[in-house]
Amino acid sequence: MFALAAAAATLGLASTAVAGPYRRAPTLSIDVTAPESAKSVDEMTVTAIVTNTGSEPVKVLKAGSVLDSDLPTRSFFVNKGDSKVDFSGVKISLAMDKLTENNYVTIQPGSSVNATHDLSSLYNFEGAGAGDFSIEPVTWFQVPDVAANKVKSISDFSKVEVQANSATVSLSGDLSRRALAMKRAEDACDDSSKSGFIDSSYTEAKELATTASDYIGSNSDSDLLTSYFGSNSASDVADVFDAVAGENDSSRTLNCNDEANACSDGVIAYTIISTTNIYFCDIFFDEVETTELCSGTTVNERNIRGGTTLHELTHALSDTEDVGYGCQADQELSDSEMISNADNFNCFSTQVYADTQC
Repeated sequence: MFALAAAAATLGLASTAVAGPYRRAPTLSIDVTAPESAKSVDEMTVTAIVTNTGSEPVKVLKAGSVLDSDLPTRSFFVNKGDSKVDFSGVKISLAMDKLTENNYVTIQPGSSVNATHDLSSLYNFEGAGAGDFSIEPVTWFQVPDVAANKVKSISDFSKVEVQANSATVSLSGDLSRRALAMKRAEDACDDSSKSGFIDSSYTEAKELATTASDYIGSNSDSDLLTSYFGSNSASDVADVFDAVAGENDSSRTLNCNDEANACSDGVIAYTIISTTNIYFCDIFFDEVETTELCSGTTVNERNIRGGTTLHELTHALSDTEDVGYGCQADQELSDSEMISNADNFNCFSTQVYADTQC
């Protein structure tokens, strides 16, 4: 594995939440089942049962939902009392135009679909200590408004929020942290072409962050800033960009090998939260350099490699989430969602570049 020094490449990866206008979906419900007590974190297995009580089939995107049990993403919020338990799985970034039928599940009328999740390596139970843990599911799904093979962006989905219960588990005994299942470690990127591509994207990410921070310093009340970050303070937004611009952690690695087996359909890259090491999937290497914003590529296409790298670095450095994907959808989020959503920083920074550097 190679470490990224100040002049080398670094990224962070997104967890899969996507955004659009909410609509209530009364025909779906989530039932969470878990053991009442557990003597080891190995017993922290939770099943989500999603039931369609309506008269029509419902097709949903699995990513970022309780039905996403194939990848070690966050499908639940785990708390001990009033304190959240740190998530240590992966955050992934999706290319919406690269999704296939494997990314979806259809729930027939009167039927249920189950997904079982092993939480032992996804949350830091050791750090939280023994006690009672509440497990609350992510309560929304993305429903495509067009045929799956016609999906091009997040605007082709509606976000539906559903009713759900939670579960409580009394955990004691062996709380030691479990490691994510990984392939044998390999060189971070032994492909010189991919390594150079990653290095360039890292440099461009830091340049985008610097340009965005400078813009905020001179335009703290601009319509552009408000459209992406609402009433959040300009200094709070600038702090996130400044962290990317100043990133110099030589222990963080940037990888082109899929060590967590997470490069499934549509996944651009992912970060393992416990280490903040970044892993890039093949479709990342189809993205373009920042200067393409001046010659035909649009901000809304979200295919700027530096923007992706910046997006992921905000996960690693500022613990941002993936509340939504898509520049238009990002502007429809609440103020609290905007400041925590990695894609808002991606879209804002690339728009600033297009407006001021082209």
